[in-house]
Amino acid sequence: MDKWRLRPCPMASLIASLLVIAWLLCQPCLTFFVQGTRIAQVPAYAGLPFTIRFLHSVQKTPVWENLQVEQDGTLTLLSTRYQSFGVGLPFLESEGDFHKEGDYFVFDHMNRHFPQLTLRTGVGTRLTLSVAGREYRLYEAYPPGTRVDIVVLPLWRLAFWRPQGR
Repeated sequence: MDKWRLRPCPMASLIASLLVIAWLLCQPCLTFFVQGTRIAQVPAYAGLPFTIRFLHSVQKTPVWENLQVEQDGTLTLLSTRYQSFGVGLPFLESEGDFHKEGDYFVFDHMNRHFPQLTLRTGVGTRLTLSVAGREYRLYEAYPPGTRVDIVVLPLWRLAFWRPQGR
């Protein structure tokens, strides 16, 4: 009877553990960096939505840019919502489907793709990032001109990633 009993195999346990660790380290994360320091990360998956909210520096009205993570780790701007027309705000018919919702103008189906995003905090712009039910009010924590990078990376690369072009 004893010869049929399963015996633990340390090598199999080690290999299984290493495979699980390797799998975890390859999982993509949507990550926010401020001045090269990671301030937030969430597991990324195709369709993960996030929002960039700010006050337009000229118009002084709120703007919401709604984005999502794609399967290949790129970021897609899906829509922009804002209160008034002005410099830097979309207005061309070719940029998406335009409609009005109450006091807001909305451009849907913009489908602008980015490998990563680099933003800067500004005077009075109230730059805020929202993802997975959390809100990051960068304007409260960082002075104007602070660099903010948004990128999707596998977990193992987070320790080595540095922003390009300061």
